[in-house]
Amino acid sequence: MLEKKGTILSCMRPTGRLHLGHYSVLENWVALQEKYQCYYAVADWHALTTAFEDPRHIKENRIEMTLDWLAAGLDPEKAAIFVQSAIKEHAELHLLFSMMAPLSWLERVPTYKEQIKQFNAAGQDIATYGFLGYPLLMAADILIYRANAVPVGEDQLPHLEFCREIARRFNHLYKTEVFPETKEILAKVKLLPGIDNRKMSKSYHNDIAIAASTEEIRDKVKQMITDPARIKKDDLGHPEVCTVYTYHNFYNKKEAPEICASCKAGTIGCVACKKRLTEKLDAFMEPLRERRAHFAAKPEIITDVLANGNDKARAAARATMELVRKAMGI
Repeated sequence: MLEKKGTILSCMRPTGRLHLGHYSVLENWVALQEKYQCYYAVADWHALTTAFEDPRHIKENRIEMTLDWLAAGLDPEKAAIFVQSAIKEHAELHLLFSMMAPLSWLERVPTYKEQIKQFNAAGQDIATYGFLGYPLLMAADILIYRANAVPVGEDQLPHLEFCREIARRFNHLYKTEVFPETKEILAKVKLLPGIDNRKMSKSYHNDIAIAASTEEIRDKVKQMITDPARIKKDDLGHPEVCTVYTYHNFYNKKEAPEICASCKAGTIGCVACKKRLTEKLDAFMEPLRERRAHFAAKPEIITDVLANGNDKARAAARATMELVRKAMGI
């Protein structure tokens, strides 16, 4: 058995069933679990930062997301799959960090003011400590496992630098080396658009669920935005502006060049092009559907996966907290 390179922590907020926009992230997670000791957290406390007024669906969403993770290939034998709120040490470390984290550090996180404006524009007030302290809880999530690395997109780099600043401050204050300076693994996330060519999001109703049925796939592909300049079947097309062609490049790479040429020549119509995409996308999704259905039919498996993952995560978190309390003398 190959020795693991180090420890990784990564999380997702449980907001319901995942869509294809999440799939490239999960592909990366599946690859990492072969090389690292991975802790993958269902970040239900983080979900409360925007769902605190109506948290009733979070419990159900934890199960839905775990099903999608397993369908995508996460292996509980290779990674600890756990629920953030089940590991109370996350909250303890977050509390201790909050006593030493300068307020100005939190206020200067680039995404804070930007997201406050976005939510205010949508009529939702999230000017709470929970939202301000989101990066601090994230730092606790990472450092409680003394993670060497975290897979992130470029937009999350400021959060990871904040985590390193917290680790340095703790180590400096208490003359210790409890926490590593966690490095980033820049995830090569494929930016798959929604069916209307905007960012894929459930709130836009333009997403395709990871384990969508054949009927759902057919309906979603029918709704995809195509080249607005093509009125008739034999009009010359511009595939570079067509959402359907973007999806062919993801899920039908072998035939994509031929489809591109045919579209430009006006020898393939949008209906036929969408039919070919539907077939390829459905074939890609079939094993995901089957795996998800297998786990969904046996809820005791999900219970066991999360319970075992919680045990692994809790043991690691408790060991870290012993070092933290010793360093602080409390």
